[in-house]
Amino acid sequence: MTELVSVITAVHAPGAHYLPDAYASLAGQRMPDGWDWQWIVQEDGETDAVARYLPDDPRISFGQGRSGRAAMARTMALSRAEGRLVKVLDADDMLTPGALARDLAALGGRPDVGWATSRVLDLLPDGSTVGFDQEPPGGIIERGTVLARWRAHDHRAPVHPASLFVRRELLLALGGWMALPASEDTGLLLALDAVSRGWFTAETGLLYRKWPGQVTGQPAHTDARERAARMAVIEARARALAALGGWRNPPGN
Repeated sequence: MTELVSVITAVHAPGAHYLPDAYASLAGQRMPDGWDWQWIVQEDGETDAVARYLPDDPRISFGQGRSGRAAMARTMALSRAEGRLVKVLDADDMLTPGALARDLAALGGRPDVGWATSRVLDLLPDGSTVGFDQEPPGGIIERGTVLARWRAHDHRAPVHPASLFVRRELLLALGGWMALPASEDTGLLLALDAVSRGWFTAETGLLYRKWPGQVTGQPAHTDARERAARMAVIEARARALAALGGWRNPPGN
């Protein structure tokens, strides 16, 4: 019996032209024996501008819905996830060779680890890449580590939420992605950190594309009042979850 990794991609029309690159990076993954992937692409909106960029591949599930930003699109995509493990892949990003196999290795045999991330390189418009020099060493990330580093470094996490790999049951228990206009993936990362140990893979697993149309590049993303509100509710949620205690992985997950 083949097991699946459910790869979830939220996309809005302006970024749809990057989907072929995302697909190529996914199709090029060499999966361990007994594993395959499904790609769940959810459009944030209902236009004719997205589906034409998707190839004819039975492993792809495409959906549309009311516009509500990335958090809602990803959570709606989660309804079609068949795998017990979920990988995030933004529409304008690309996996590096072997990324999914390394993710599977990180959680395999470690039932107390609920999530994993990997090193990320920013992919600039000229094709060059830039890394982040504050990442932790590879290995276990103890509960609360991400929150502590995030608070100490002006709300910048030591690991990148765009590379998240997570057990589906834990993701569902936390309600998916936070209902925020931005930083919804950071909110999920800190919630995961509050209840479970994680894992960091020091080998690069994702190319994070920088381009003028991305949401994080818009002026509204850095509006001081909104950013302060996002950070406040993200931290409050993480602290509330931490106070409830840790997560236990049910047998078979």
